[in-house]
Amino acid sequence: MATSTIAPGLPRARPRSREFMLRSISPVALLLIWEVSSRLGWLPSHILAAPTAISVSFWDLLESGELAGHLLVSLGRALSGLAIGVSLGVALALFAGLSRGGEYAVDAPLQMLRTLPSLALVPLFILWLGVGEQMKITMIASSTVFVIYQTLFSGIRGVDAKLVEAAKTLGLNRYEMIRFVILPGALPSFFVGLRFALGISWLSLVVVEQVNAISGIGFLANDARDFSRTDVIVICLLIYALLGLAIDMLVRWLEARALAWRPSFIGGPAT
Repeated sequence: MATSTIAPGLPRARPRSREFMLRSISPVALLLIWEVSSRLGWLPSHILAAPTAISVSFWDLLESGELAGHLLVSLGRALSGLAIGVSLGVALALFAGLSRGGEYAVDAPLQMLRTLPSLALVPLFILWLGVGEQMKITMIASSTVFVIYQTLFSGIRGVDAKLVEAAKTLGLNRYEMIRFVILPGALPSFFVGLRFALGISWLSLVVVEQVNAISGIGFLANDARDFSRTDVIVICLLIYALLGLAIDMLVRWLEARALAWRPSFIGGPAT
């Protein structure tokens, strides 16, 4: 019997390309309906600008450098607040997770503070810190610290007790046990918390940039609202979404390398 000369990978490529085409039909159709509705006047520009108008406005903002300037300001705020929140959350989680005394000291107050809506703290932060950059960065940090603390604390306390006993049997001291057993075991939980914290930091950024901001993507959206520029508002929303996706992909990449030692389930074969 004659054997097939088709390369093994080729039969798989066709279903994947076909699946991609099928998944693209509905988004493309929605864009076409959106564009046609705008051109026929069914969807006025003050309600929602056409995709072509949004593309032109995006290019104009990009070419003028205005978009890049506001984007850098927003990234600086988000990353500064996130760095403070993650650092504080990690420190508190280690203090509470590695000792009973630390848990008794900080866990109950943090659990109470965690239940407070972050938006309810905005007026208090304004009274304490004014409406400048300090308030904005503090707001983002306070929104992210609790999720980092909660996930890392749970990860530390969730380390398999058998591994701890094995480490003691091998003669590891407390420092070595923390470094080689407990922290690596809690690392997956930390990355889960980090991904949640990133999402929360973007939500907080949207809120704080509505408060007396003179730069940033939120300021750009507010300014566009005053002039009924729905095209610019959509651009700002897309930037928030794409930046959130890009940072989440970066964390996934870091997680894959940091946890390369840990086998994990990645899903069954595509059908």
